[in-house]
Amino acid sequence: MAARTPLIAGNWKMYGRRADLAEIAKLGARLGEAKGRVEALICPPAPYIAAAVEAARGSTVVIGGQDCSSVGADAARTGEVNAGMLADQGARYVIVGHSERRTLLGETDEVVKAKAEAAVAVGLTPIVCVGETAAHRSAGQVGAVVSAQSLASAPGQGKFVIAYEPVWCIGGDRTPTMDEIGKAHGFIRAALAERYGAATAEATRILYGGSVGPKNAAEVFGARGVDGALVGRASLKADDFSAIIFAHPAAS
Repeated sequence: MAARTPLIAGNWKMYGRRADLAEIAKLGARLGEAKGRVEALICPPAPYIAAAVEAARGSTVVIGGQDCSSVGADAARTGEVNAGMLADQGARYVIVGHSERRTLLGETDEVVKAKAEAAVAVGLTPIVCVGETAAHRSAGQVGAVVSAQSLASAPGQGKFVIAYEPVWCIGGDRTPTMDEIGKAHGFIRAALAERYGAATAEATRILYGGSVGPKNAAEVFGARGVDGALVGRASLKADDFSAIIFAHPAAS
């Protein structure tokens, strides 16, 4: 089976303005050296997706959304953005089920699954986020939680990516040990193999997210079963994000 192409995704969250899109063009210029061996993705706020696609034009950088509606078709849902709208702007991926949406907005696995399936239906690749809380970890429930979330949130068919993000370390300066990251990725891949079969499990990329930056990226990429990263604010600047990307052995 062919090796999984590493995916390093930048989630801009609710940061950035139009002027910051110049960082995408700057990043694209730098990534020519990686020769496509690593896939770089930027997910800006929804109002800037179309402009981000233009900023990335001619480079290997791809653009995605940070969320989509669980309703796949056009509907009377004021303020919502459906997956088809993201695809129409040129997005190729969409993040679903990020812990900030699960914890702050109460999104359930069922809602996340509906969003993932809406994305697949229009040709987007969903990045399905899963991760345990500090209480889960203290109770020894990491494997059970991330396995259950992965199976309950992933789409029933089509390609998808899993992003393992321990809730307790997002936005801070704490990370699990590399052995703990490797074990969590192993739990997820084993659950996928049981549900979808070994071939699909081996082909599915599993990213690590949670306080990834230029200083620890190389160590994270060396953890067992890690196929890339979901990066937060460190992806806003081309200098920082390119340093993370080039920390991956495949990019050098």
